Amino acid sequence: MASDGRITDIARLDAYEMGTEALPMFDLVVATGALVLLVPLMILIAVAICADSGWPLFFSQTRLGRGGRPFRLYKFRKFHGSCGTNGQAVTVENDSRLTRVGRVLERAKLDELPQLWNVLKGDMAVVGPRPETPNFADCFDDSCRRVLDYKPGIFGPSQTLFRNEGSLYGGADDPEQYYRDVLFPTKARIDLAYYPSRTMWRDIGWIFRGTFAVFGGSPLSGPGANIAESVERWVQENRRETVR
Repeated sequence: MASDGRITDIARLDAYEMGTEALPMFDLVVATGALVLLVPLMILIAVAICADSGWPLFFSQTRLGRGGRPFRLYKFRKFHGSCGTNGQAVTVENDSRLTRVGRVLERAKLDELPQLWNVLKGDMAVVGPRPETPNFADCFDDSCRRVLDYKPGIFGPSQTLFRNEGSLYGGADDPEQYYRDVLFPTKARIDLAYYPSRTMWRDIGWIFRGTFAVFGGSPLSGPGANIAESVERWVQENRRETVR
């Protein structure tokens, strides 16, 4: 996490080729349009949650935003009762805390739809690194700290590549420690390979890839997945796309 007194110099950040002024407008237009289109689906999800496990419909949690600043992130509730605030900080495959509706939401990532509100508030972007909880603030060491230079987002390469993240904890005795030691630094490497050279069109591509990934699999799936090999392959492909 950013140390006390260290505020990221936003002016030096790499941004869209068309200029940094395009980023807020892009997020505003996409988030507003998505909310309008998805209102019927969100109402159905709310009714399903209420019928399955009652109230509350939503779950909020403190996450780390750009520069390490905390903000409240919103999701549809997928866990029983207070399980989302009490217990381990990662969701594993067939997690016992999930409700029946929560399992569907987790599988399709529909629990994240309320984060469109976070985008409208300016806490998040449509495309950006996933926001971490303060539990993992110490993971932002010298090699990973620049991830905090970018506004966190709903879509992005690490979200798409790790869309079946829960299945990767199958052989881990301590899922949280596995996340710290393996998954977090891997995601950081992906983010730092992509965001410094991002373009608007490539961001749009990740929105489509992330949306359609719901209907497909992921190269990073299952406890036997070769994470290092898959990520190295992606990093090399990303470099080739960047220099085109």
